[in-house]
Amino acid sequence: MCGECGYRTADRSHLSRHMRTHTGEKPYKCDRCDYSAAQKCDFVRHLTKHTGEKPFMCGECGFRTALKFTLLNHMRTHTGEKPYKCDQCDYSAASKSTLDDHITKHTGEKPYMCGECGYRTAKKSHLLKHMRTHTGEKPYKCDQCDYSAACKSNLDRHLAKHTGEKPYMCGECWYRTAHKPDLSMHMRTHTGEKPYKCHQCDYVAARKSHLDQHVLRHTREKPFKFKCDYSATRKSSLEDHLREHAQEKPYMCDKCGYRAATKDELSVHIKTHAT
Repeated sequence: MCGECGYRTADRSHLSRHMRTHTGEKPYKCDRCDYSAAQKCDFVRHLTKHTGEKPFMCGECGFRTALKFTLLNHMRTHTGEKPYKCDQCDYSAASKSTLDDHITKHTGEKPYMCGECGYRTAKKSHLLKHMRTHTGEKPYKCDQCDYSAACKSNLDRHLAKHTGEKPYMCGECWYRTAHKPDLSMHMRTHTGEKPYKCHQCDYVAARKSHLDQHVLRHTREKPFKFKCDYSATRKSSLEDHLREHAQEKPYMCDKCGYRAATKDELSVHIKTHAT
C-alpha cells in the first residue's frame, strides 16, 4: 500500500512504479539526450525516436510499432477480441489498462493524487498528463518539425498531418482514422454505448465533451467569455457572437442569397420562404 494516497496493489513492482508519481523519480535516462522516464516502457518508446526502429508490424494494415504489447493491443482492433472481463458487470476490454479504468466506475476509487494541488484521478495516465500542467514538460517530440506535446495522443494526432496515415479502421463500415480515441467514439454510433453519465440526472452521453456541456446546465456556469460582457455555456454560441463583432456572415440561403451570422438566424429567415 502507498503511504501517500492509499493506493493498493498485489504486485510490488507496480507499487514501486506508483511511488514515482509522488517522488518524481525518473531512473531511466537516455544517453543520447536529456530525456528521462519513470517507466521502462516510456523509455523504450522514446529510444525509437533516435533509432527510428519499429520492428513489430501488423499483417492486416501495415501498422508498425516499437513495442510488442502495443502491437498486441492494436491487433484487437482487427479481431474484436476483448479478453479482459469485468467481474461486476458484462463489460469487457481489449487491454488491461482499459479494464482497470472501467473498474474504478464501480469502486469510485481515485488512487492517484497530485502532490502539488491535490488533484485526484482513477487513471495513472491522467495524473502523469496533469503533472505536466505544473512542470510544463512536453516530452513527445515530432521528428519532422519542432512541434512537441505534453501527451502522446496529441503527438500522434500531429504526426498524422505529416503522414496522412489512418491505421484505425471500423469493422462495421468504411470509416478510417489516424487516432484510436476517434475510432472508439465512432464505434459508439454502431453500438449505441453512452458511457458518460451525469451524477445529477439520468442524462448519458457517448462523448465526454457532450457530458461536460450538459453539466453546465446544472451549474449555470458560463466559461466562454469575450472582451464585452457576453458569456456563454457553449463554445459554439461564443463563436456565433464573435461573428457579430466581425460582421462575418458564413450562412447563406440557397433560395435568395441572404446571408446570416448564425445558423439560428438563417433558420428564421428560411421560414419566410415557406409563408
